[in-house]
Amino acid sequence: MGKEECCSTQLIDANGEFNFKGLHNFVSSVKLSRCGLSYAVVAIMGPQSSGKSTLLNHLFYTNFREMDAFRGRNQTTKGIWIANAVGIEPLTIVMDLEGTDGRERGEDDTTFEKQSALFALAVADVVLINMWCHDIGREQAANKPLLKTVFQVMMHLFSPRKTTLLFVIRDKTKTPLEYLEPILREDIQKIWDAVRKPQAHKDTQLSEFFNVEVTALPSYEEKEEQFKDQVAQLRQLFFHSISPGGLAGDRRGVVPASGFSYSVQQIWKVIKENKDLDLPAHKVMVATVRCEEIANEKFSSLMINEDWLALEHEVQEDAVRNFGRRLSSILDNFLSEYDAESVFFEENVRSSKRQQFISKALQLVHPAFISQLGHLRVKSLKTFKTQLEQLLRRGEAFAASVRTCSESCITEFDKGCSDAAIRHANWDASKVRDKLRRDIEAHVSSVRNDKLSELKATYEKQITAALAEPVESLFEVGGSETWASIRKLLKRETDVAISCFSPALSGFELDQDAFDRMTQNLKDYARSVVEKIAREEAGKVLMRMKDRFNTVFSHDIDSIPRLWTGKEDIKSITLEARSESLKLLSIVAAIRLDEKSDRIESILFSRLLEGKISLSSRNSDIADSCDPLASISWEEVSPENTLLTPVQCLSLWRQFMAETEYTISQAISAQESYRQSNNWLPPAWAIVAMIILGFNEFMLLLRNPLYLFILFVVYLFGKALWIQMDIPGEFQNGILAGLISISSSFLPTVMDLLRRLAVEGQGNPAPGTSRTSQHVSSQNFRSQVNSPNPVSSSVPSSSVSSNISTENDFEYTSPQLTHRRVTQVEQE
Repeated sequence: MGKEECCSTQLIDANGEFNFKGLHNFVSSVKLSRCGLSYAVVAIMGPQSSGKSTLLNHLFYTNFREMDAFRGRNQTTKGIWIANAVGIEPLTIVMDLEGTDGRERGEDDTTFEKQSALFALAVADVVLINMWCHDIGREQAANKPLLKTVFQVMMHLFSPRKTTLLFVIRDKTKTPLEYLEPILREDIQKIWDAVRKPQAHKDTQLSEFFNVEVTALPSYEEKEEQFKDQVAQLRQLFFHSISPGGLAGDRRGVVPASGFSYSVQQIWKVIKENKDLDLPAHKVMVATVRCEEIANEKFSSLMINEDWLALEHEVQEDAVRNFGRRLSSILDNFLSEYDAESVFFEENVRSSKRQQFISKALQLVHPAFISQLGHLRVKSLKTFKTQLEQLLRRGEAFAASVRTCSESCITEFDKGCSDAAIRHANWDASKVRDKLRRDIEAHVSSVRNDKLSELKATYEKQITAALAEPVESLFEVGGSETWASIRKLLKRETDVAISCFSPALSGFELDQDAFDRMTQNLKDYARSVVEKIAREEAGKVLMRMKDRFNTVFSHDIDSIPRLWTGKEDIKSITLEARSESLKLLSIVAAIRLDEKSDRIESILFSRLLEGKISLSSRNSDIADSCDPLASISWEEVSPENTLLTPVQCLSLWRQFMAETEYTISQAISAQESYRQSNNWLPPAWAIVAMIILGFNEFMLLLRNPLYLFILFVVYLFGKALWIQMDIPGEFQNGILAGLISISSSFLPTVMDLLRRLAVEGQGNPAPGTSRTSQHVSSQNFRSQVNSPNPVSSSVPSSSVSSNISTENDFEYTSPQLTHRRVTQVEQE
């Protein structure tokens, strides 16, 4: 047989060194790991040069090295060799041990002999003991030390395996085997009885430890063909040797094939360290190590498995459909492989390592499961947001929409969790579910706040629109019932808003405290709108007071502008206007939305108008012990409701008085101007002075009638100039403006009069002259009618007075310009 088929390898060399690499190559070559428990180990022991290797080569078709008889009898096999029995089922491993009683090791060096014998008994299912036929029945036979060695080392095994001892009698004589076997068994029993045994096995029978079989073979050198024939017959015993009834049919404690390599390494290590070999513990150890190796191999394979890597990549991107089923299938495949390879090891060890493998595998895939749940959570939350938005757009109630969407999304998430679950773990998705609920609650809270803010903003805008302009108008009017009207308006508009706001809030199903707080906030906002307007009005109260003063001072009770003719009582009008202005100040001095009475108005009137109006009813309530306007707060008015302090009111009144003095002085000046414009006679004293001082001139005129005629002509000419130039009308715009106008039109008017006199003296009136004169007269009349009275308008401020003056200048120059155009027509 070829060397490649039996794969003979030296397992342990003569120095006791274990060949790890050789064993690994051997196990890989014969594919031992696939055999499970379906393999057998056969070892051979015997004296040196007794033909052990030759027997194995013929029996199992191995190629162990055989002794060359022509070179003498010496040691051929050194250490322990193993090979694969060719052509035998199941797979059979053959071990060729170094012979005993060899001269190379000496008489006293039996250490390796005992170690190899113990190794063979611990590993092999069948041990061939090669012995000479002529030693049977002899007391000092060569096989006696061998048997003693076997039985002695057996005592080191706490729970020995049921090993089959097949005694092979070599070079059989003519004595039949039937006579040799009883003698051999008797010798074996004597040796067994003579061996010292542990207390636990003191009365144990040989049959409890060994199955003893005996066979005999003829001499290989003398009867080679007969030897080969009988060896061929013996070979048949090793077919299916581990089956019930076979040579090793009742073996115990078999190590699975995948753990054989590790097992023999550890057994030899223990033997080398001269320790007791506990085979049950060793079996558990081998199972532990081997099952752990299998589990690690499967875990490593799982980590690089394409299906798992693809699933892991997919779940990183998005939720994977049928995630749990796909992952369970992957794990089941690897668990099946683990079970198939570890099925022959100890049940407890196998189950323990299987559970460890599952734990490691679950740790590996758990992040993917968490990612799957994360995607499901995000997807469910997104669905919740979309559904909630759609329901709210359709006008559904907020709380009912939230309940509907929440139940739907949680159900969808639970369904996804069921799809993601795997059979090998009972992973709890409650934390992710709780996270989803918290996310939903956070989103609901955010949307609720937004919707409530929008609703609140809508009604606040409505309240602002309903209150702003009416309240401003009430402040502008500034009547005695201003704050009562504002309170009434505020209550009405607030009630209207609350009546619409409350049903809108009911859809949110707020608790009573939140509901009351929202409605109260709306009421407070309405109040704040009024307070804000009041504070704004307080900021511009001075302007309001001046406008009110100008309105009352410059217009009568029918709102017709006053004409300062001198008949008006400016003092009483001024007092009335100031009183109305002071009412405005008292109105905006404090906020009066709580219907609490105060004495602000009475204090202001009594202290600022100095009793110039009849306020006896008010004065009776005012204490004269101190000046109330020297304080920074009003009695019976809280600081938050104070808009203008007494000191501020006093300061504003002083500023008001200073800025309205000019208007009053303008009115007085207008009266004086009107009186002067309507009184052309000089004073009486002037007339008397003229008579006294002009008596001489008067007498001169009486003595010389020519002077009187000349004066009469001058008077007529002056009267014509007076009428023609409309001297009173020119001076209505002011003395300076009248002088300028007269100076510019004096010479043209004189020339026009002289020309007309010349024409009339010739008796040929110019065509169109009368028409032109009539036109001029009509223009002068129209100019006189349309010219405004300078005292008919009030002067509220210096800027307004200048504007009016400018407009009047333009208006009163118009007649003069018309007159100039008429003169040019007459000249043509």
